[in-house]
Amino acid sequence: MLSLLLLIPIIGSLLLLTIQEDSLENKIKMKNLTLITMLINFLISIYVWLEFDSSSSEYQFVYEFIELNYCHFNIGIDGISLYFLLLTTFVSPIAVLSNYNNINNNLKYFLISFLLLEALQIGVFIVLDLLLFYIFFESVLPVLFLIIIVYGSGEARIRSALLLFLYTLAGSLFMLLAILQIYSYVGSTDFQIISLSEINLDTQKILWLGFFLAFAVKTPLWPLTGWLYRAHADSPLAGSILLAATILKFATYGYLRVLINFLPDATNYFSPLIQTIAIITLIYASLATIIQQDTKALIAYSSIAHMSVVILGIFSNTIQGIEGGILLALAHGFVSPALFICVGGVIYDRIGTRIINYVRGLVTYMPVFSILFLIFTLSNTGIPLTLNFLGEQLSLIGIWERNPIIAALGATGIVLSAAYSIYLYNRISYGIYSPHLKPVKDISRREFNLLITLLIPTVLLGIFPKVILDGLHFSVSTLLYNI
Repeated sequence: MLSLLLLIPIIGSLLLLTIQEDSLENKIKMKNLTLITMLINFLISIYVWLEFDSSSSEYQFVYEFIELNYCHFNIGIDGISLYFLLLTTFVSPIAVLSNYNNINNNLKYFLISFLLLEALQIGVFIVLDLLLFYIFFESVLPVLFLIIIVYGSGEARIRSALLLFLYTLAGSLFMLLAILQIYSYVGSTDFQIISLSEINLDTQKILWLGFFLAFAVKTPLWPLTGWLYRAHADSPLAGSILLAATILKFATYGYLRVLINFLPDATNYFSPLIQTIAIITLIYASLATIIQQDTKALIAYSSIAHMSVVILGIFSNTIQGIEGGILLALAHGFVSPALFICVGGVIYDRIGTRIINYVRGLVTYMPVFSILFLIFTLSNTGIPLTLNFLGEQLSLIGIWERNPIIAALGATGIVLSAAYSIYLYNRISYGIYSPHLKPVKDISRREFNLLITLLIPTVLLGIFPKVILDGLHFSVSTLLYNI
């Protein structure tokens, strides 16, 4: 079943190659084929979720392909990877729909790129081999690099693409060295074999630093944050959505799957260090967010701040903290794409600028949009009845049990997130409508459906988190280590 999730986007890409991009009718066919392919994948992932046994912490739907001599192709999921898989298949069609009317040149290769991105992202979350994890982890970089250069809108998009590529590639080289060291030490890169192996503390520390550097760039953590806001600002909207919703979650998944699972002693040793870095990142990113004038850069910096709280929860060594970190990561995967659609799609398509000072009073002509924008803005601050609220609270409660000072500093992110979120909404939505702007239309049916689709899980899962938590309990409990 999981192998289908990898094969279907590839089959869809091959079918796209057979269609000529020479008429409007064929372009519509290509868009529809892409969306149908992604929706089939989403339905399969829903079926996997329904068939998943939440009372077990073992890997399920395991499939092995043993024909490859150089690599152990082994896939499967547990309670942790299941929800990241669902997030990927849920957000991918939304990303393509967000640019449904904007991309007309080289449309075929744009759609193929996002089908391949979906397959590669799914691979990160379902492979059970450390070398394959590295391959899928890195393979999204060339695709993103080309998407930003070819379809990006910023004048500095080549520089932004290079920063994205070089930052993440340089950090991941240390992960590759750590994987090779594990292979020489254990004799395998299979997840289950590594988890059963005894690695002494000194070796764990070296391996931990190698993996951590790769994941810190991807999170990103201070001082390795310079690439993210540039990549968001110059990327097409669909690229920004995937980057915020799922690609930033590679690091979250890596912390859970590799650092805590395979190197628990080193994780315990370095926990004060990573908690300190997370607090510095949280405060730095929040203060940097407040002074941003580009709306997409502002949302990008807010992503860094929220991911810092995720880190605090994940490294709390408590069930509440780890589950809270996962919930907040999933909530960020819904709310951040919605905010990018609001500022980088709806507003930018109508006005042609993302500079906050040039836009005000949109509620005059866009009342429906202003209501939805307000709801997502408040969700971003973590108000009750949203998944963001539960994720932040559980993360901070979890870290409070280990270090109340770190938890108190982490709670400052709630106040700061309210400051920059309300500032953005108030400046754009209220005040006298700018005399330099022409009257604009309210959101279209397509834009409304995209935002509602992201709003429903944000609110429903915030009210009924048991839907997710039931599948997490057993898998998360295996990550706890004795101090």
